[in-house]
Amino acid sequence: MPSPEHVLSVSQLTAAIKELLEAAFPTVWVAGEVSDLARPRSGHCYLTLKDDASQIRAVMWRTIAARVKFELDDGLEVVCRGHVEVYGPRGSYQLIIDEIQPKGLGALELALRQLREKLAREGLFAAERKRPLPRFVRRIAVVTSPSGAALRDFLQVLRRRWRGADVLVVPTRVQGEGAADEIARAIATVNRLAAPPEVLVVTRGGGSLEDLWAFNEEAVVRAIAASKVVVVSAIGHEIDVTLADLAADVRAATPSEAAELVAPAADEMLAALDQLRQRLRNALAGRATAARTRLDAVARARVFRRPLEMIHDRGRRLDELDARAARAVNARLDSARHRLATIAGRLESLSPLAVLGRGYSLTRTDDGQLVRDAKQLAPGQQITTRFAQGEATSRVERVHNPRSGF
Repeated sequence: MPSPEHVLSVSQLTAAIKELLEAAFPTVWVAGEVSDLARPRSGHCYLTLKDDASQIRAVMWRTIAARVKFELDDGLEVVCRGHVEVYGPRGSYQLIIDEIQPKGLGALELALRQLREKLAREGLFAAERKRPLPRFVRRIAVVTSPSGAALRDFLQVLRRRWRGADVLVVPTRVQGEGAADEIARAIATVNRLAAPPEVLVVTRGGGSLEDLWAFNEEAVVRAIAASKVVVVSAIGHEIDVTLADLAADVRAATPSEAAELVAPAADEMLAALDQLRQRLRNALAGRATAARTRLDAVARARVFRRPLEMIHDRGRRLDELDARAARAVNARLDSARHRLATIAGRLESLSPLAVLGRGYSLTRTDDGQLVRDAKQLAPGQQITTRFAQGEATSRVERVHNPRSGF
């Protein structure tokens, strides 16, 4: 049984271990795979670093986690710099991370790749979103540093090519902490102008990946994608390609090329106008010649050389038709008269008046009935007799009917 003075409490033992362990590992580099990643609302980052045989808990406090450019995910191989700390309440040790890098790849390169893949999935770089540049511009907004060489190069080329556009410079920082937010706000401000420009140029000169990083920030990319004004990006040199370049409607390799893209060359425009003027003159001359040729052909036409000939021909044809019509009408009338006379003769032969003309007569009673038989009459009855010429009224004195024997 040990003496009481050699018996340590749990806290004493933990404190001794803490002192020894933390003193032995004030700074250490550790490589491992991220797992069990947790991001509470406090902003701190809790994770486990592991390899094939072991694992260690690790913590990255909020101030350090906020400066990490890339996205931490389970399964990511990283290299961490930190110090070992013993957490007394649980009697466990953990790595306090002061710096973290992706293994085999720079942090910025990884962050750039992760953000590019994320925004590409959202369609922010899709070709169908790209809008063409207007043919002629009168107002251009430039988001850049007012003291940078990029602005000087842009304005120099623009003045040489085209003096018909006004340039609005929206000054911003183009690198450093907070530059991305300034650039995004400047782009939004240009879009809120009462008279927005036709083209918005986002530009800066060349530099390292770190120098150009503001144009890879998500805020800038989304501001460009949301712009209602056509955006031209001219970031760095020709070999530099940022996410802002991918989101813009048009990418220029340099600020000078951006000026060449947004504005036509005045000399080229004048030459093109001269060419169009000559083409128009030739076209009008050709049209006039063709019209004169057609007019001459029309003037030689028979209808213009003898304008009344057609009228006379038509008049003669009309007289012929009139004569033919008159003959046809007379023939129809003669034929109708002949048929009428025939019918009249036949009717005449059947008419009672014709019978009367041969000496016969018609007798009617006073009530208009035709007397066909003597038995229709009675002595004293008044009758009317119609002759071929005139009629006579008489009274029956006696009725004789041979069939009755009277």
